[in-house]
Amino acid sequence: MEKVLVCSKADLPPGESCRVETSPAIAVFNMDGEFYALADLCTHGNASMSEGYLEDDCTVECPVHTARFCLKTGKALTQPATIDLATYDVVVEGEDIYVLVPEQTA
Repeated sequence: MEKVLVCSKADLPPGESCRVETSPAIAVFNMDGEFYALADLCTHGNASMSEGYLEDDCTVECPVHTARFCLKTGKALTQPATIDLATYDVVVEGEDIYVLVPEQTA
């Protein structure tokens, strides 16, 4: 696994998200001080989940299709999405947030 720096905790306040330019891109969310990482591309279509709407029940709603996904598991919870999002481990070291991504093979 490769540990990729996302940002500092101060740069990702509760209720906010950001896009990490990995391959594929990853969306990182701060849900009341807990950090979650999902594949950034909605499984239903070409929409960035980092631009989605965080809900109080630890889900994110696609900004285009209104499909909802669980931040903890990536599970697609509502139509039109039927395919789950990939999840990634998040590590906080001091004030920095990292996401663990599989290393690319040649």
